[in-house]
Amino acid sequence: MPGSEIMTEKKHRVLIIGMGNVLMQDEGVGVRAVEELENRYLIPDSVRVVDGGTTGMELFDPIRHCEHLIVADAVNTGDPYGTLVRIANQDVPAFFQTKLSNHQLGLSDLLALLSLKGETPAHVAIIGMVPHSLEQRLGLTAEAEAGLDNMVDMLVQELAGLGIELQQRSEVRIGHWRREAEREEQATCA
Repeated sequence: MPGSEIMTEKKHRVLIIGMGNVLMQDEGVGVRAVEELENRYLIPDSVRVVDGGTTGMELFDPIRHCEHLIVADAVNTGDPYGTLVRIANQDVPAFFQTKLSNHQLGLSDLLALLSLKGETPAHVAIIGMVPHSLEQRLGLTAEAEAGLDNMVDMLVQELAGLGIELQQRSEVRIGHWRREAEREEQATCA
């Protein structure tokens, strides 16, 4: 377009954010879930996967440039440890009325700001797991590790609901955080 020198960031159809602190055991389950998703499946260009860690406002631009937002995180619902939950669309504001996630304030604020600006994603889903332990160590508890496959499956199903069918990789990769947790475990056992 003549006279338009400003380039806008490419709008991704779907943004998947893994939230959590991987240094606090099951608190990092969201980061680990998206890492496993990327290591097991080929991710199409229309989907952007982000390790959101414990960030807040840094996620403003990525979220405002997506049509659909999927967040993986540890959630404190009061359900038994390892319980998986899906909270979506109109249920998301109610989710933020009680403290269910250590990152909810940042995410809640971001979604509120985007709503004020009229830039809220058309679809928002939170895929969460109730954490078993928040000790300061890498790696998930056995309970969270046992539920990780199902959490990844829920992410795959969420994408399928948006019309995105993922293809499995011919060879599953080992992610950075899994490798680091295994190294820590080996050092502890030695």
